[in-house]
Amino acid sequence: MNAHDDLPLPLREVGFAKTDTLLRDDVRRLGAMVGHMLSEQVSPALLDQVEAVRRAAIARRETGAPVDTLADGLADVSLDDADALVRAFAAYFGAINLAERVHRIRRRRDYQRTGDAPQPGGLEAVLHELKDAGVDLPQLEATLARLHIEPVFTAHPTEAVRRVLLEKERTIVERLIADIDRERTPTERRADDARIVLALTSAWQTSESPARKPTVADEVEHVGYYLSNVLYRVLPVFYEALGDAIESVYGARPSLPQVLRFGTWVGGDMDGNPNVNADTMRAALGAQRSQALAQYRRDLRGLGNVLTQTLGRATIDEAITARVDDYRRRLPDADATLNPRHADMPYRRLLDLMQLRLRLTDADHRAGYADADAFFADLVLMDTSLRGNRGDHAGLFALERLLWRARTFGFHLAALDLRQDSAVHDEVLGRIDGSDWAALKVDARVERLHAMLDAPPKANGALSNESVASTLGVFDAVTDLRRSHGASATGLYIISMARSAADALAVLALARIAGCVEGDQVPLDVSPLFETVDDLQAAPVVMRALFDDPRYRAHLASRGERQTVMLGYSDSAKDGGLLASRWALQRTQVELTALAREAGVRIVFFHGRGGSVSRGGGKTGRAINAAPRGSVDGSLRVTEQGEVIHRKYGIRALALRNLEQSTAAVLQATLRPRAPDPREDTWRAMATDLADVSRAHYRALVHERADFPDYFRAATPIDVIERLQIGSRPSRRRDGGISNLRAIPWVFAWAQNRSGLTGWYGLGTALQHGIQTYGQQAMTEMARDWPFFSAALDDVEMLLAKTDIAIFERYSRLAGDAHDAFFPGILDECLRTRDAILLLKEQDVLLADDYRLQLSIRLRNPYVDPISLLQVELLRRWRATEREDESLLSALVSTVNGIAAGVQNTG
Repeated sequence: MNAHDDLPLPLREVGFAKTDTLLRDDVRRLGAMVGHMLSEQVSPALLDQVEAVRRAAIARRETGAPVDTLADGLADVSLDDADALVRAFAAYFGAINLAERVHRIRRRRDYQRTGDAPQPGGLEAVLHELKDAGVDLPQLEATLARLHIEPVFTAHPTEAVRRVLLEKERTIVERLIADIDRERTPTERRADDARIVLALTSAWQTSESPARKPTVADEVEHVGYYLSNVLYRVLPVFYEALGDAIESVYGARPSLPQVLRFGTWVGGDMDGNPNVNADTMRAALGAQRSQALAQYRRDLRGLGNVLTQTLGRATIDEAITARVDDYRRRLPDADATLNPRHADMPYRRLLDLMQLRLRLTDADHRAGYADADAFFADLVLMDTSLRGNRGDHAGLFALERLLWRARTFGFHLAALDLRQDSAVHDEVLGRIDGSDWAALKVDARVERLHAMLDAPPKANGALSNESVASTLGVFDAVTDLRRSHGASATGLYIISMARSAADALAVLALARIAGCVEGDQVPLDVSPLFETVDDLQAAPVVMRALFDDPRYRAHLASRGERQTVMLGYSDSAKDGGLLASRWALQRTQVELTALAREAGVRIVFFHGRGGSVSRGGGKTGRAINAAPRGSVDGSLRVTEQGEVIHRKYGIRALALRNLEQSTAAVLQATLRPRAPDPREDTWRAMATDLADVSRAHYRALVHERADFPDYFRAATPIDVIERLQIGSRPSRRRDGGISNLRAIPWVFAWAQNRSGLTGWYGLGTALQHGIQTYGQQAMTEMARDWPFFSAALDDVEMLLAKTDIAIFERYSRLAGDAHDAFFPGILDECLRTRDAILLLKEQDVLLADDYRLQLSIRLRNPYVDPISLLQVELLRRWRATEREDESLLSALVSTVNGIAAGVQNTG
């Protein structure tokens, strides 16, 4: 008998609001199709079994029945039936996910259609607020000129959807959008249904996971899907929406600067991944260049059907015909490319020759474009001609879209960041220097690095060492890639585990040793990554030493006096728990912002967020609003990874909305940050105390109990996660306990067992301490009125709403005797956290003010709960075989994928 089946709290019963009736219809429509598909592809008996389990899961949720009732019904399921059930449930909530995403588009259209008020959080709504707050157009234009929004796609997913399955999802979404307002004819609707059924059925017959672990090249292709198929198409629409919003609010449409950029770690993230090196850097940027060039060729073909102006009917600048003649002389097979029937169409002939030149570029032919600027110059040539010859409504719009794409994506698509562990640099420098580098004190290392920067030593004798050759090869590749792909092709050089000024100077020294120098300066932006709570607290000391270092200041001067600092949300939370991590991040930003201002440096914070609450996940706009005053300063650089990429950028309309919301939030935080509150000094002191209490309680469990690692491995499916074929990077930096386990599998494992422990453990004790020490009223005010604290509690509240302690207890019992040693304390902390949040938010139930999230969770629970219980049963069976039964492992992998897609915000 379980005594905890109603914990942490059953969600309040919710129904579909009137505005969501079409969502309900889409859910039912897709659900019926999935049911029919299951009956046809497997058997009517499976469909009956799915329905019986689903009804039992709903009854357990709605009536508070013990979880054992549901679990017992699944205990004797055969392996084949278990696998089929898991895939069936995953198919159902996969359909729910798509229906919800399409409904977000529908709600956006409703706002646009009614015209009563712009959608909250969007560009127009925020611009209205800024204008009402006194921001005039010149102020807005000045801020736009230095605005920098850069999502960075990283190479360590917790969810890697096969590209063919992404294409099938896109088909379903397109058919739902086609009937978004229910205006399709019966015939059209039947055709839509047939295409949806085709996508669902072929997806059922396709394995979710590849037969082998993905290579870096596979990851490049995966990220490339979102860059070239979604963001490439959406980008000019974003600028059109920004221009429309400014015109609507201010009555004028200024010329817009570049605001958006994109980055990637795929192929450049060497930290702990031996598969990444100079070769993957070249391959990644080579693949991205080919993707960009292919997109440009397609756009040029489309423009050829638009810019059909003929001589005698339209005036065309002589520069166009001159460029055509020049290309006919210089490009091989130019005349064979041109259609004689188009001889009187100069634009079309130039577009055909530009396509030829792009093909030559992709083949590395000397007649290809030297760089993206040369390609852009051809586009500008046509733009100038159209503007000067009454072409505003004769193709200029389509050309402007391509101009925005070429300006943003260049020949590289996304800037490739590089990342390496500082320990690797120490090893390489020691071999070059002939010393035990890591054993040297920081001052001694800095002194030697200064000497290396002034007179770079030769590395000849050390090049026989694989690590030396590989590291210096990376800097050689930077030199080559900047020359072949453009200066924008390479992004930051990020130093993991940065703990002193020597770690940043080491990158400059290694670059000079390798000859990676332009104009006597290293052409790289060096970004220390502060990851643990202790490292975050020490960051101001490290950065002050760098800003005071004359050689580093000379480097900064060559980079425009702009310093990027990366903040690690994942490892800091794994180190000290969520509250200690969030507060250390907040304080570090405050101190570094003041320090940079004092030093005359513009500081940019690069936020290393993940999808889960434990790794900094949450609503971007709210996080920006909660950031320290003055720390945003026109910039947002943030990692996008795992299921977050798919959720934010899988559908074009949602990708557009996400980019608009991020830009609007940055504009608001920059131009009109929240007003100072006289209570903030008191709140900061309280937060420091609460963070210390929370960290101590978290570390007492996670880092200080010798038997906790064994409990972790037994009570979570970490042994399955470590075998997943979804990422090229190992799950550990190096051998050892939890401290060396990467944050992603750590968080992912606790999300899988439905506890979400990494996001709330320690917080309940801290909140209880705060209530007892400062009083309920003071804590309630802080929770209500301080965006930092409010955002943290909101994030944990969402996590608790997805937590199911009764199901987690089933996992915990897999640990045998350790269950009794650990579970009671974990349960008590969960209840403390839940009760304290409800008390401080003055609510009776979780998510009382977020109906849509309530609804979303309630729709998924009847499908996710059975998968979780099947995972527990399959874990028990698999571990009984000493983890050697591959059939059981395959079924377990399906459960991992299913739970991740159902729970969301998992990694």
